[in-house]
Amino acid sequence: MSQTAANETLRKEFNTWADAGKGESMEHEHRPIVEPMLAMMHFAPDEAILDVGSGGGWLVRELASRVPQGRAVGMDLSDEMVQRAHRASSNVRNAEFIVGSVDTIPREPNSFDRVISVESSYYWPDPAVGIREIFRVLRPGGSAWILINYFRDNSYCHQWAKLIPIPMHLFSGDEWSQLLRNAGFNEVLHSRIVDPTPAPETYSGRWFRDAAELAAFRREGALLVHGSKPAQG
Repeated sequence: MSQTAANETLRKEFNTWADAGKGESMEHEHRPIVEPMLAMMHFAPDEAILDVGSGGGWLVRELASRVPQGRAVGMDLSDEMVQRAHRASSNVRNAEFIVGSVDTIPREPNSFDRVISVESSYYWPDPAVGIREIFRVLRPGGSAWILINYFRDNSYCHQWAKLIPIPMHLFSGDEWSQLLRNAGFNEVLHSRIVDPTPAPETYSGRWFRDAAELAAFRREGALLVHGSKPAQG
């Protein structure tokens, strides 16, 4: 499948998710693992930040509040997600939302101090291309932060591939880190962020067999991979 066809498949699927309200539910699901990542990042108030796969825009609004003299840009393949994020963020003056794909980010080189991706990178048709694009739009000394719940080192998520009707990449922490190094990033590290949310006594969802498996998944934690673009000179 060509990159264009793959992106169109993703756009249609995520538009369906938007219509089902999944963009709005992502804050509840992702904030427990995102907050520790944000605490590690030590933002300056004038930074420019790109969120790749911004969905309903909750993280962009959070980022905008942390860079009051800067700008937070959310990019998503789904035009429906972008429209919903626009409406929900109309009172946030330093937030912006654009339709775009990580393989051709519609921004000039050296545009951002940070690029963040939460729970979207394993959907990218070619993650290596996406990471090279992130490197391109980062300013020298800028950094990329990728947070992932679907990865090889956490066996409790592997069954998701049978439940989601679009292709996903199941990479290990070492493999994601190597993709960043191959693109030119240095100071590349990967670690886990444990989800402290208590599991319910009973579980009736589709992603796990039971509450015990959900609890085990959360104990394993999400994968955080980050690296820096070398500074000039």
